[in-house]
Amino acid sequence: MRHRLKIIRPGWRSMIILLSITLSLALSTDVRAEEPYDLGVALGFTGTGATYSKDAVDGIKLAVDQINAKGGLLGKHPIRLHVADTQTNPGVAFVETKKLIEQHNVKAVIGTYSSAAALAIKPLCLEKCVLHIATISNSEDITKIDFSPYTYSVVPNTYMQAKAVALGVAKVAKEKRWATYCTIASDYTWGRSTQELTVQFLKELVPNFKLAHAFWPPLGEKNFVGYIASVYSYKPDCLIGSIAGEDNAEFMRQARLADDLFKKIPYPGSLISVIELMDQAKTIERGMIGLTRAPFFAHMDVPRMADFVKSFRDKYDRYPSDWAVLSYDGVHVLRQGIEKAGTLEDSGRAALKGMKVQTTRGELFFREVDNQLSCSSYIGVVTDDPRYPFPIYGNLMEFKGPDTWRPEQEILAARGRQ
Repeated sequence: MRHRLKIIRPGWRSMIILLSITLSLALSTDVRAEEPYDLGVALGFTGTGATYSKDAVDGIKLAVDQINAKGGLLGKHPIRLHVADTQTNPGVAFVETKKLIEQHNVKAVIGTYSSAAALAIKPLCLEKCVLHIATISNSEDITKIDFSPYTYSVVPNTYMQAKAVALGVAKVAKEKRWATYCTIASDYTWGRSTQELTVQFLKELVPNFKLAHAFWPPLGEKNFVGYIASVYSYKPDCLIGSIAGEDNAEFMRQARLADDLFKKIPYPGSLISVIELMDQAKTIERGMIGLTRAPFFAHMDVPRMADFVKSFRDKYDRYPSDWAVLSYDGVHVLRQGIEKAGTLEDSGRAALKGMKVQTTRGELFFREVDNQLSCSSYIGVVTDDPRYPFPIYGNLMEFKGPDTWRPEQEILAARGRQ
């Protein structure tokens, strides 16, 4: 018996179905090729970090606009921003970051304000394999202990800043023959860490310069009158502050009202960022020695900084603060890591390891042992400048990252003791 092979020729219905499947596959491939990249931002838009955080998110938005104008990451993946308010609270930061990851599927998180909040979200980002870029929070412990390969810092940490302050204050203390000083620091991770390191360095640099008393106002303190009165009672040669954000602005305001504290007792080395210089332009004490993290005017000779300042002013009609600079750099660091990796997978995390990156502050690199960027700290004298409608820092001293960060062996030893 012969068996005939029956050839089935597709009818028009079959052809339509086949064509639909083909088109669907082509479209789905095209969608994947242009899939948006979800970027999370966790900052403290309420609480003591509100002013810094609002300026930071403006820097982030500008960077995202620039990248998206060129098609997005790798030229084809537009960035989609998801912004959360941590309320400058570690518990809230954890909850909000978890929402960003689980509900919005973010692949990286920029944040936070408050080192305690950054330390709270670090293990979560590690667990979820989400890149975490710290652009404001700068406790050394963020990268020093409980090391996470998913956390990178683009801001000088507390060790680096404390060493810069100690070097600057030690120089003045020797010149003026100061004998005693007091400290006032916010009673939380960043304030404690910065104060303790500053005291340690000053002991090494000027052994005869003694700490008379340490004041510890809680984070979010509104009434500094009692602290200011106590400072007067100790009669120190200077007062070294580790207060930031809204707290520092309020402390400085009350200090001026209290018989103008800073004219009688110098306040060197306090964190006085560009925001304070702008917001307190009329009242801030000229001649005060301050510390800051990324002043735009220190690097106007860097084309990236000059372009950023112009773009920021065009968009927001104001000059950028340190926090806008740092957060803008954070987004472009993410972009460069992904470009080096050539893929969105893992957000370029491994590619960033030890990588040289181009920033508004020049070419910098990540140290492999702790993913800390080799960024500088800056100390200067508050002074007027005809180029700007607010005071800037004169006699600016820039302390390079590799000259101020903790030696690698000490980091490894600290991890070994955990």
